Amino acid sequence: MKVFIQSIYGQILLTAYVAWRGYSAVPARRAWRIPYLLFFILEVGIFLFGYFFRNDLPDAVMLPLMMLCNTWYIASLYLTIGLVFLELLRLGDRFFHWFPAFIRQNMLLVKRVLFVLFIIGDVCLMVHAYRTVMNPVVKHVYLSVPKGSSSRDSLRIVMMSDLHIGEVIQKPLVQKQVSLCNAQHPELVVLVGDIMDYESRWAENAHIEDDLRRLDAPLGVFIVNGNHEYRANIHAKRKWLRKVGTLLIDSVASPDSTFLLIGRDDFVNKKRKALHELIAGKDTTLPTIVLDHQPWSFSEMRMLGIDLGLHGHTHNGQLWPYPLVMKFIYECPYGYYRKGPTQHYVSSGVGCAGPPYRVGTLSEIVVLHIKFCP
Repeated sequence: MKVFIQSIYGQILLTAYVAWRGYSAVPARRAWRIPYLLFFILEVGIFLFGYFFRNDLPDAVMLPLMMLCNTWYIASLYLTIGLVFLELLRLGDRFFHWFPAFIRQNMLLVKRVLFVLFIIGDVCLMVHAYRTVMNPVVKHVYLSVPKGSSSRDSLRIVMMSDLHIGEVIQKPLVQKQVSLCNAQHPELVVLVGDIMDYESRWAENAHIEDDLRRLDAPLGVFIVNGNHEYRANIHAKRKWLRKVGTLLIDSVASPDSTFLLIGRDDFVNKKRKALHELIAGKDTTLPTIVLDHQPWSFSEMRMLGIDLGLHGHTHNGQLWPYPLVMKFIYECPYGYYRKGPTQHYVSSGVGCAGPPYRVGTLSEIVVLHIKFCP
């Protein structure tokens, strides 16, 4: 099933608002206003066509439609934020009279200048947002784990989460991500959930497993499920993931007997095993690392004395101002976090959900430089 980023209502309402607010800046001539209105009518028409016929259209038609409509949705979102800000300034001027006389005397000119600046600014923002997804950064994190019982004194882990391979994230970008990972010379690679976006066929048809099998780490590649692994084709996804590396579903691995690597099933599975069941009978004097896609179980990990939790899922909101909202939802929505004996790193992810744009967040590959010390 192919889906658009947002509901039909959000798409239409944002488009209508932007069209209405911009209309007063367009010259009052048919040669200007008719094309202006046709642009918005055409966009909504394309969206409705794709929305209602999404299950019937071939990929060659549907993918460009999705890209076009999703791009406009994000662009219209930021145009709306800018227009609402201007509206607040205008309303404030009624009480505080902070606009200089030049603006009041040349309001139409000011509207047209702002109209052009908004278009230029929005285009630049969208280009930057797209480039952010297509050019992931490498983030280095240094931390110490006080478990001197391990015969290993250090470990370098490369962590990727939220690849979201599908209609948007395809083979060329995954190849770039793999090359960046290998350039860090990891000892261990972990893929912390949401490897696929929705359907498995995009990864299967492009044989992206061949690219991920190029991940080079002497201790191996370990994978856990994310919530998107439970969206359609569950069994096909698991079969495909096992071609890439070791899939840990409520199970424990010890790649070289110097630390424990616990892979939890995703939080969406309400029947997943409790963490205390997974570590029962294990040598927890060894450094213990938990891979858990959604960052919900921090208190459980602290109570059991887990050393390090690695998570994804949040995308750090992906598009501003959603990062601000994330702070009210999660104990830690992004980055390094420590409370009690347990340290966490929540990645913003290397891919994206929905359209290939990030504003105010990063697509990141995380390199964890871990020191084991008494």
